Order: sequence, then C-alpha cells, then structure tokens
Amino acid sequence: MKPTQRRLLPSTSALAAFDAVARTGSFSAAASMLHLTQGAISRHVSLLEEQLGVTLLERTGRGARLTEKGKAYAEGVADVLAKIRSLSLAAMSGSEETRLRLAILPTFGTRWLMPRIPDFVQKNPEITISFATRIGQFDFRAENIDAAIHVGRPNWPDADCKFLMGETVVPVCSPDFRDDHPVEAAADLLGMPLLEMVSRPGAWRHWFSTLGISKQHREGMVFEQFSNVTQACIAGLGVALMPIFLIESELATGRLVRAFDWAIESESAYYLVRPHHKLDFPPAVRFAGWLEDQVTRFKQP
Repeated sequence: MKPTQRRLLPSTSALAAFDAVARTGSFSAAASMLHLTQGAISRHVSLLEEQLGVTLLERTGRGARLTEKGKAYAEGVADVLAKIRSLSLAAMSGSEETRLRLAILPTFGTRWLMPRIPDFVQKNPEITISFATRIGQFDFRAENIDAAIHVGRPNWPDADCKFLMGETVVPVCSPDFRDDHPVEAAADLLGMPLLEMVSRPGAWRHWFSTLGISKQHREGMVFEQFSNVTQACIAGLGVALMPIFLIESELATGRLVRAFDWAIESESAYYLVRPHHKLDFPPAVRFAGWLEDQVTRFKQP
C-alpha cells in the first residue's frame, strides 16, 4: 500500500478515541467510556491529527472542543464506526439469510414487544434477531437494518409502512404534582409545565383542540424517550401526554395519576416499516406475519 493510502486509513483505535472525545467533549470521559487511560486517549487523538495533518480538537481547560473540520470528521467517523460494528456483528453471527436486523423504539420495545419475543423465538428457532434502538427515520441501507418499528405517520421514503396500532393518550403527572396543581378544568393546564416528546410534535395542541381550546399552552421540557419523560413526571417536573398502554404499571402503582381525565386517540400510530428492497427478505416476512398476529391478539378484549 502506498504511503498516501496508509495516511487515509487511520487505525480504528484512533478513530474510536476521537469519536469518544467528540461525543463527550472530554478526554477523561472518553477514557472512562473506552476503559483506557486519559493519556492513551490523548495519544490516539494526537496521532490521528498528525496522520491527517489537521487539527480536529481544540484543547480547553474544561475539556475539548471540535474545530469546524473536526465536526465534519466526527459525524462521518460515527457513521463509519457504527457500520463496522454492524458488519462485525453480522460476520460473527452466522448466516445472513437467518438474521433479522430490527430497529425498535426504546419504551415500546421494552414494555410491549420484548415480553412477546419469546413466542417468536419458539416458533422461528432458525431466525436470530439483532436489535437496534432508533428514534425517527433513518437510511435502511446505511444502517444495515431490515425492518423497524416506527411511531408517527406512514411517510417513510422508499419503504412500506404497515399499520400496527394507534394509541390512546391521557395527561398524567405525579400525585404530589396534582395535589400542588389542582386541575378543575382542562384550561387550567395551559399555564403548567407541559412535557413534550420529540416524536409527537403538536400532541398537546391536538389534545387541547379536542376540547375546543385554541389558546397557546406553556412550553415545557422536551424528551426523546418515554422512559425519560416518565421519570420526569414521577419526579414532579410537569404533566405529560402518555400512551395508556405504556404506563399501565405506573398508573396501577399510583406513581402516576391522571392530571385530567380526558383520553383521546393520538395523531401518531405505530407501524412496521420495511424498505422496498427488503420486502421479500424471508426473516422480515416471517416477523411481519407474527407481529400482525400479536397485534390482533392485543386488540382483542
């Protein structure tokens, strides 16, 4: 290999070290993440910068800050490392024809899907599932994913969106929050901290509109995952619109209560999404059929 070609192929150790610093903004945090010394992380990054002939990070008293070139490089390196990990896992796992790479939503996957997966495994012992957590749309080819559970609208480009189920949402909070912020009418919620979900923009607007309320509500914290917004509610940080079937245990134990008893059908729904180029992929076809059966059973009284 020519010297110029070697220069363009940094070691994965150096890339991993740089990626960790870029993610955390700290050499010490990156060292903890990769189980290395801070000195080793610093050497890896310095060697990478020397090999490329550019400055990727600016060392500061509080840690490290990406340069403009560093920002662009970090974004690409993150994608490359994710691809390498995915390919390595596939190589270690056996036949590609019996492996299903499935992207799932964190809370839906944990609370609804995972308890049912043993049934799929029992009925399809030859298929091995690799799970990846994803929120929002992504490139199936770039991520090397065969299918995904998606919440939102059926508007995924170049993919088939099969409707699974809708969701009924209701405003919930902690018992102490409700005691300190009594709600006698829905409009009382307008001035309270209302927690938002990234995956459900406009959810509160829609909820208020079903009660004929058009006044702007107070904006609150925004979260990506239901687990985080659930904990925020339990901690008394505000009120959130939550799908009832995902918080049954919290409601049953009293950790969460209804802030106002008005449940509506959400504008968002759950879909099984498969890219067009993988519609005939046997493991994905098997999973789609099994999942449809599970949803039918779930909807039955």
